[in-house]
Amino acid sequence: MNDRHVGIVMNGVTGRMGLRQHLERSIVAIREQGGIPAADGTMIIPEPILVGRNELKLKNIADKYGLSRWTTDLSEALAEPDVEIYFDSQLTQLREKGVRAAVEAGKAIYCEKPIAEGLEAAVDLARLVRDSGLKNGVVQDKLSLPGLRKLKRLVDGGFFGEILSVRGEFGYWVFEGDWQEAQRPAWNYKTEEGGGIVVDMFCHWRYVLDQIFAPVKSVYCQGATHIPTRYDEQGQAYTATAEDAAYGVFELEGGIIAQLNSSWTTRVFRDELVEFQVDGTEGSAVAGLRNCHAQHRSATPKPVWNPDIPAEYSFRDQWSEVPDNEVFDNGFKVQWEMFLRHIVDDAPFTWDFVEGAKGVQLAELGLQSWREGRKLEVPALDIETRA
Repeated sequence: MNDRHVGIVMNGVTGRMGLRQHLERSIVAIREQGGIPAADGTMIIPEPILVGRNELKLKNIADKYGLSRWTTDLSEALAEPDVEIYFDSQLTQLREKGVRAAVEAGKAIYCEKPIAEGLEAAVDLARLVRDSGLKNGVVQDKLSLPGLRKLKRLVDGGFFGEILSVRGEFGYWVFEGDWQEAQRPAWNYKTEEGGGIVVDMFCHWRYVLDQIFAPVKSVYCQGATHIPTRYDEQGQAYTATAEDAAYGVFELEGGIIAQLNSSWTTRVFRDELVEFQVDGTEGSAVAGLRNCHAQHRSATPKPVWNPDIPAEYSFRDQWSEVPDNEVFDNGFKVQWEMFLRHIVDDAPFTWDFVEGAKGVQLAELGLQSWREGRKLEVPALDIETRA
C-alpha cells in the first residue's frame, strides 16, 4: 500500500517557535518515525516546503534537517501541485496576508495564535475560511500538555465536585539583553510590532479556561511594563512599549473564579514554569507542564494556624501524584498529527479559526480592561458580525 504524502507550506520557520516546535519537534519528528497511520493503514508523510524572508537561514535549516524544498516566494510555494496545507508561524502582523493568500490558493490552513492583530481582522479571517469551505485549525498546544491532560481527566471524572476557583502562575525572568542575552526577541516588547504578554498569553488562557473548565464570562486585567528599557539582538537599548506582565481575574460560567498571572519579570520558585491550582468542593489539584498532584476531600489534613512554631510536616507530601497512564508526546506534534488526520481522514479537529478569534477577543478585552480600569463582560462571538 502506497504512502500518503502531504505537501505543507511552512511559512515562518526561521522564527523560534516555527523552527523548534513545529518543524524540528513535529514535522521532522513525524517524518523520522515513518509518518503516522491513516484510517486505511497507509502512512501519512508530511512533505514540508520552507518559506521565509532570509535565504541563508532557510538554506541552513533545510540542510540541517535533510530537506530540499525552500523558497522566499510564498506564491511559488503555494502553487506546488502536492501542497495541501498552509502553515503560518510568522509575526502576527504578517499572518493575515499569508492566510488570505492560502485561501485564494485553495489550501487548508493551520496557524499559530493569535490569528490576527485585532478582533475585527480575526473575525474577518474566521468568516473567510468558513465561507471558503477549507479545513482550518489554530494551534492550541497547552491542551496537549501532559499536566493539563491529567487535569482534564480529573475534571471529566468529576473529581473536584463543584469547581470553585482556578489559580495560575506562568512566567520566568527574561534577561534584559544587556549583560545576558534575552531569551525572547525584542519585538515581544514593542506594541507597534505586535508584542506584549496580554496578546501572547490571553489567547492561551481563553482556550484553557473554555475547554477544560467553563466558558469565560468576564475579564479584569492589570498590565504593567516593569522593565522599561531592554536591549535588542544587536545590543542596542530600546524603550519597551508593550507590557511584560499581566494580572488577570476571569469569571467563568457556573461562578468559577480564575486568577492568572503572566509575567516575563518573575523568578521561578515552583516546580514548573506554569502551574494551575484548582480547588473544588470534593478535591483540589495542582498541574504543571508535565506533572499533576491531587488531594481529595476525604484525605485533606486539618491544618492549624500557629505562626509561633515551625511546620512539622511538608504540605506537598500530603498530595498524591496523578499517574501518566499513557505515553505523552510533544504537544505541538500531537496536534500536528491530529490536523494531518483531519486533512486525510476527515477526523475531528475542533480548534478552528472561530476558536482562534475567541483568543484574540479575550486579549483585546484584557487590554481594554487595563486601559479603562474596569471589569468587562465577554460577549458570545458571532462571526457574522463583529461581536
